[in-house]
Amino acid sequence: MPLNSCFGHARQAIRRSGGPLLLALLLVGAGLAPASANDDRMTPIPIPEQPNAIKLPTGPLPDAKNPEAWHKQYGSMFARNVTEATLTPFLPDPAIATGAAVIVAPGGGFRSLSMENEGWDVARALNKKGVAAFVLKYRLNQTPADLEGFAESIRQMLSGPRPPRDPGAFDAAKMLAPQLADARAAFALVRSRAKEWNIDPDRIGMIGFSAGAMLTLTTALHGEDAKPAFIGNIYGPISAVDKVPADAPPMFVALAADDGLFSNQGFGIVESWQKAGRPVEFHYYEQGGHGFGMYQKETTSTGWFEAWAAWLKMHGYLDRKKS
Repeated sequence: MPLNSCFGHARQAIRRSGGPLLLALLLVGAGLAPASANDDRMTPIPIPEQPNAIKLPTGPLPDAKNPEAWHKQYGSMFARNVTEATLTPFLPDPAIATGAAVIVAPGGGFRSLSMENEGWDVARALNKKGVAAFVLKYRLNQTPADLEGFAESIRQMLSGPRPPRDPGAFDAAKMLAPQLADARAAFALVRSRAKEWNIDPDRIGMIGFSAGAMLTLTTALHGEDAKPAFIGNIYGPISAVDKVPADAPPMFVALAADDGLFSNQGFGIVESWQKAGRPVEFHYYEQGGHGFGMYQKETTSTGWFEAWAAWLKMHGYLDRKKS
């Protein structure tokens, strides 16, 4: 599965610019921050209350030493050093519930999670469409406990050697083993409580952003029993996939042409889905950068969510579940 790591393209961008500002932007999601977002300073905050979060049975991250910590940046909240995975349900008003559900995987380069912009805000917007949403706080690679050390660790990571491009040398399922286990556990949990949450177990999809999109693709291709009914790849890996299964889920892709990580990869993944005869829709926005998520910007990329909702409607997921 030749899905290239987010970080190889981030390294190229940092080498081209050589500036600390770009490094600060990359910290949002190992990508480029939204141009209209304000206040790029990382400010430590207490871990917010998450009363509805359900701990997944994948256990603590092995050998983790630094505890979970949160910070605020660009007016949004981010988690770091997540050592135990959780799933937070966001359920729609029963009067408009369609029976469809989406597991939401925020991005952050597997070193942080954009919990608000690419998680909770997405879930709330889905609820307004009658779709249940479940925000996956998956386990992360460990980083230093303090923000200064975190920034330095990202700097060192981005200045290191690029990951191999040889498809046979890059095994996403192996590299993302803890996160893939979390995603599989999330699907198992939602299906086990589908009746309680008024969800059709055959209508559960997944959407991911940046690194979360990589996890979404890996779940769709290597998640075994997870089997998302549909997937959303929002500014995630765009290179070709060697083998697309005959039953690969319909895929929605959104990417900005000025994305500093993935805009120069071609559109191989779209072509891979087409060659396999699987449904795919691709939105390529002129502007938007990387990490636009639910931020409101003066670019057409802000319309990606309504486009995604229209795509869900076209596939029948915004229709009420038939009893």
